[in-house]
Amino acid sequence: MSYPSALLEVLDHVIAPAAELADRDGKFPRTSVAALGRAGLLGLTCPADPADGPARFGRAAEVVARIATVCPATAAVLQSHYAAAAVVAAHGGPWLRGEVAGGRHLCSLAVADDAEGAVRPTAWGTAGVVALRARKRDVVAAGEADSYIWSSPAVGAAGELTLWGVPAHAPGLFVPARPTGTPHASATSTVVADPVRVPAEARLGADGAGLGILAGTVEPWLRELRAAVGPDAVHPSLEAWAPAVPGEAPQPLEACAAMALR
Repeated sequence: MSYPSALLEVLDHVIAPAAELADRDGKFPRTSVAALGRAGLLGLTCPADPADGPARFGRAAEVVARIATVCPATAAVLQSHYAAAAVVAAHGGPWLRGEVAGGRHLCSLAVADDAEGAVRPTAWGTAGVVALRARKRDVVAAGEADSYIWSSPAVGAAGELTLWGVPAHAPGLFVPARPTGTPHASATSTVVADPVRVPAEARLGADGAGLGILAGTVEPWLRELRAAVGPDAVHPSLEAWAPAVPGEAPQPLEACAAMALR
């Protein structure tokens, strides 16, 4: 089945019926996300084989734009997932890349630190294990995603940023409050690592290369998705990361990165 046909079927038979519950009760659209995975639409930005080359913006942008007219919460989840999955495609290991490409794994971005929180972002490692401590704000699908693309100060490169793939079930990771973001069914909330320990192999890209990956991979995807759905449909938690559409002032990634490096 072609992806337009698959999208139409999921929209009509799953997303549209579930959208009322998402809007009325704030229920996370788990059935919609699962249906998108089964239809092959969650893996659009993450080819299973790196030799296939990078994913194209057009298909993912069309999927998000179509879904945004029916269920804004599902569209918000997809915006974060598609950008995060593109990082996995470029820098993730074979198992994680295969799971995301196969639609069996929901990712989200956890890259904006809570400047007002009491938890100072840190990262330190020993014996092949890295401990990450931070309080991330405005995380879409908090407590619902399977893993987060997590930013931290670099372990061995002072003043730089590093990205990690952090499993949502990892000990030391928790969501301390009820979702507060809008649309409320997107499960947007704070995620805290106090600390969470991950193997050194969970690093995505080189130590200290995080800002370059955000600017070179995450930022272009969010730019395209924002242009596709229009500024009114962009999830608020992604505003700081998506560069402005033409005519608006840019919002540089460096501002968020600086928070993590304080």
